Amino acid sequence: MRRNRKAKIVATLGPVSSDRAVIRDLFDNGVDVFRLNFSHGTHEDHKQRLEFIRELELEVGRPVGVLMDIQGPKLRLGKFRDDKANLKKGRKFRLDMSDELGGKRRASLPHPEIFAALKPGSEVVIDDGRVRLEVVDCGVDHAETRVVVGGVVSNNKGVNVPDVILPISVLTEKDKRDLAYGLKLGFDWVAQSFVQQPADVMELREIVGDKAKIMVKLEKPSALEKLDDILKICDGIMVARGDLGVELPPQQVPVAQKKIIRRCRGAGKPVVVATHMLESMVTNPVPTRAEASDVATAIYDGADAVMLSAESAAGEYPVRSVKMMNDIIEEVEDDPAYPAILDSQRPQPDNTTADAICNGLQSITNILSSAATVTYTASGSTTLRAARERPHAPILSLTPLVQTARHLSIAWGVHAVAVDVANEAAEVDDVINEAKAIAVRERFAGSGEAIVIAAGLPFGTSGTTNLIHVAWID
Repeated sequence: MRRNRKAKIVATLGPVSSDRAVIRDLFDNGVDVFRLNFSHGTHEDHKQRLEFIRELELEVGRPVGVLMDIQGPKLRLGKFRDDKANLKKGRKFRLDMSDELGGKRRASLPHPEIFAALKPGSEVVIDDGRVRLEVVDCGVDHAETRVVVGGVVSNNKGVNVPDVILPISVLTEKDKRDLAYGLKLGFDWVAQSFVQQPADVMELREIVGDKAKIMVKLEKPSALEKLDDILKICDGIMVARGDLGVELPPQQVPVAQKKIIRRCRGAGKPVVVATHMLESMVTNPVPTRAEASDVATAIYDGADAVMLSAESAAGEYPVRSVKMMNDIIEEVEDDPAYPAILDSQRPQPDNTTADAICNGLQSITNILSSAATVTYTASGSTTLRAARERPHAPILSLTPLVQTARHLSIAWGVHAVAVDVANEAAEVDDVINEAKAIAVRERFAGSGEAIVIAAGLPFGTSGTTNLIHVAWID
């Protein structure tokens, strides 16, 4: 079952989309990767959803990726005497470690790590940016602030500190329990929240090893500043615009999004654009024009995937939201200007044989108008390098590992198939004939059409991409 588009769709499962029939409908209407959010639901809930997805995978004969999204630290205020307080602009407001109920002059903030990092001039953001405070003076257990943006705050509202690196592990005890459970079940990707610096990713890598791929959620300006270093050690990036939009001025978020997409493509790492993409479809059957344009912009920019959150997890129109996102992507990719835009953004190839081969794949595919690009891969690296070039023809990725095929389900333009690929003793003609047969079987090519094949000699050896071949379907 192949898609008629190259950009992928990630959809979050939740209360309205947890049974087998709805998951199948979501897939049929365009979902390529399912996200299970471990901030909500029980382990048993997530296990059952994963089982339904694996059953679906067998039914449709196509690898389906599953991403577990771990919660990360949650920094919150304490409780208030009247459950809330109205903070007036220009007034003083104290944050401290006391358990006393808060009011309009002070509130509890039971996080010593925040006070350890604050300094005069730091900004404290409450309730997704609705209230903003500026630190005037601070100590190890308190901060005197001035209300810069006033408003109502209430019990346990979230707190962000945009301009400091907090001295905490980004993996909580809950995260570690969730990881142990999720990795045992066999999730394909782990999305990591609250990343501030490369060391945070390395901490997760030590736990995950090679059991899953790591997707860093870019939510904090400090991580954005170290993007290139983070890209070297993670496997993918999610532009988590909700938290990023709280910690960055709103006008900077679109520029940051474009920068992240460019850097990820240059590194050959999948990038997902997430949060509020079709938010109004939580309660409405159609999106706003601005939301449709937002999705389209991410596709024109070359994102590997776009993601639905509450729209598919808790909204009134989960399947319709997926279909709408699918239709927007197809409309953009049918635009004659779309390939030219992607071509204009092509990164320079590295001085390696694999990059030279994949760069040549793109050129040959475009000149011959070939029906498909075929890559043989064990780790997925050859396919990702080919996807970085954004060839006009879809990428048919042949791999001996089901896990690799699932990892690649999030990558732009890739249709992954788990097959018994050639071993080291295979003849070139056997490999070519196998590629032709699979391209026909998967409905990528027909009689008289060309496919362009990339592989490595000797066959079956990872990291040896050195062969490019044009084959014609009989």
